[in-house]
Amino acid sequence: MGFKFLLLFLYLTFMNTNAQEHTFSKNVSVFTINSPELETDKKIWVYLPSDYKENEERYPVIYMHDGQNLFDTASSFSGEWRIDEQLDSLQAKTIVIGIEHGGEKRIDELTPYVNEKYGGGNADKYLDFIVSTLKPYVDEHFHTKTDKDNTAIFGSSVGGLVSFYAVLKYPNVFGKAGIFSPSFWFSESIYDLAINTPRITSKLYFMCGDHESTEMVQDLERMLEILHTKTDNKSIHKKIVHNGRHNETLWSKEFTEAYTWLFE
Repeated sequence: MGFKFLLLFLYLTFMNTNAQEHTFSKNVSVFTINSPELETDKKIWVYLPSDYKENEERYPVIYMHDGQNLFDTASSFSGEWRIDEQLDSLQAKTIVIGIEHGGEKRIDELTPYVNEKYGGGNADKYLDFIVSTLKPYVDEHFHTKTDKDNTAIFGSSVGGLVSFYAVLKYPNVFGKAGIFSPSFWFSESIYDLAINTPRITSKLYFMCGDHESTEMVQDLERMLEILHTKTDNKSIHKKIVHNGRHNETLWSKEFTEAYTWLFE
């Protein structure tokens, strides 16, 4: 439990105040949108394909959590995922919407249940914001493919937890999910929800490292055992990374493979 407390403490309190150059590419922009669900304004990062302005083509969309960490070293917690550089190198025809977490409210926003020690449990409002406010705005203002097969949700740690929860709660909205290092330990209720979900039709990519915590791999294996009775096994992919640790370095390194599998 000491590792988990340290992880949560760092995410809640760490602010990167060192002056650094911004590293996001020319294909990345930001906007702010009000969330009546969360009663706050949300800063949103947007990655557009390199040829976006050259045609009227419509693109799949990935909604990603912890937007501060996706594109820019200067805004990141401890290094960025390099999403823009990776998608540029693939010449990927995908839009990414990065939602900044709420700082000290991050745990509340990204966890669907209350943990006796760490609190949380406000993910229903957070996902309602994505589905009811953010996605309609994105679909109106950008060239998107709006159906579930072209809408993914992606995150790590409690962002992985809420991405999995989103697929179960909104199966007609999110047809794909990237679930990295999911914090299934946060509440037993996530296992109960999976057990009580009759069928899962979304495409799910699970990844974690074997040096993240003592429970990470076994928690993931426990969830996968449940899911194999709920879905076509071809729609689930699992990867355990040897010596992988709970950090942006691992998540950045594994993003391209996960993206490629989800959208192949």
